Amino acid sequence: MRKNQHYTIHELGFDFIGRTIALAISKEKENMLKSLSYIGKLEKNGYECHMVVYESSAFNFFPYTVGNKETVTTIAAKFNVNDYLLRVKNNLFNDFGYIKPGTKMQIPNYYCKRAVLYIDVKTMIPVSVSIYDDISIFECYDFYNIIINKPIDQAEFSKGYKDYHF
Repeated sequence: MRKNQHYTIHELGFDFIGRTIALAISKEKENMLKSLSYIGKLEKNGYECHMVVYESSAFNFFPYTVGNKETVTTIAAKFNVNDYLLRVKNNLFNDFGYIKPGTKMQIPNYYCKRAVLYIDVKTMIPVSVSIYDDISIFECYDFYNIIINKPIDQAEFSKGYKDYHF
């Protein structure tokens, strides 16, 4: 389900972004006024948006020792950090199975150092999300032609649905 993909199926969609931001806010309760900035209303991807910037002054990496039956993906989920960032930081690009127990890794204490969000004024859904690590931009997602609550044809829930090629 993940071959040649940046995210697992569990990390797709707006819910993951929301949970990640909520976790960062909960970790930085005392510094949140310094970490979160409302820039104002701007146009992005054809939408009138609120621009919000999150910047962590506490972003850092900590040492971690791999336990039994752990993968990069399970470690990333355990700490709610980006799987691919762990691979880059620890030179584990092709390790998709269990990592040798006792292996030393560097784990970020937050998902990102900086995030720039453009949130549609009407729907309050992000139309652009840019994520930065300690070096530079790490991820960037732009959404266009968003359809809210689009009905799904009942036929799509069958094995014989022609477009899924089962």
